[in-house]
Amino acid sequence: MSTRFLNVPASTGFGGVIEEYLWNWENQELGVIYETLGQGSPLLLLPAFSTVSSRLEMGELAKLLAPHFQVVAVDWPGFGESDRANLDYKPALYHQFLADFVRFAFKMPISVVAAGHAAGYVLQLAFRQPDVFSRIVLAAPTWRGPLPTMGASQQIAGMVRGLVRSPLLGQAIYQLNTSPSFLSFMYGRHVFTDATKLTPSFIKQKWQTTQIPGARFGSAAFVTGNIDPVRDQSEFLTLVRSLPAGRSPSLPAGRSPSPTAGRSPSLSIPLKVIIGESSPPKSRLEMDALAALPNVSSVVIPGSLGLHEEYPDVLAEAILPFLKGLS
Repeated sequence: MSTRFLNVPASTGFGGVIEEYLWNWENQELGVIYETLGQGSPLLLLPAFSTVSSRLEMGELAKLLAPHFQVVAVDWPGFGESDRANLDYKPALYHQFLADFVRFAFKMPISVVAAGHAAGYVLQLAFRQPDVFSRIVLAAPTWRGPLPTMGASQQIAGMVRGLVRSPLLGQAIYQLNTSPSFLSFMYGRHVFTDATKLTPSFIKQKWQTTQIPGARFGSAAFVTGNIDPVRDQSEFLTLVRSLPAGRSPSLPAGRSPSPTAGRSPSLSIPLKVIIGESSPPKSRLEMDALAALPNVSSVVIPGSLGLHEEYPDVLAEAILPFLKGLS
């Protein structure tokens, strides 16, 4: 595994140094794009998984935090400007990627801000390797994809995923579900709360993200729940309860601790949860349950599932003292 600088227009990023990390998964090399801005202690920004997932959704937050940290934002494999290979995107892939990327990019414990589904992957890595993260911020954390949230069974979700992955019909279905009008509808429904921010140029940028060749494979995996980091809410909460204190349990990648796993009276890694006051009801209940756990700090700010992109200034103000160790 190696890295290389990319000679790309500045307009493709948020003002940082853009590099490509060459990562191998099951004997296939994938180019993963990441961007670095600022100097100081390292801070990793992980965008939410979605059909339009991109490190650029973390761009404004990165610029606000860069005066205090060396900020690194990455495009997940299968999303953003990273390779969109025709792979079976699943939790094992992303568990391994996150572990490998952190090991490659950082030589010391780091702080991390994880949005949406990225939360579960961060918690899994923190459980298995407690020396990796020094502080964790979960921004509007989720663990269940859209179709399972709507009540679709695994069988139905699998059928939909297979259809979207198919050569001709899949492309047609994908195009219908990534039209600018549909993207605007979905953003207004549960991602953003201020409709005036859903400008034609904003939606066009999101639409362009969906048109990169191979984009439908990662999107189909997310929408159908195939990259959900855990199986249910209990497993998600157990991850937090079981964050280790001074010991490193041995678990295979992708495996969560049992509900009876060793629990410490206080978390060894400070954890802060950021909740959007307008989050969808199901998601809000689950975020509140997470925030209610002992030794988890939390704050409610404006926004919904896309609060990290819609209100980066409010989010930065809410987390900066925590990231600096002042709260």
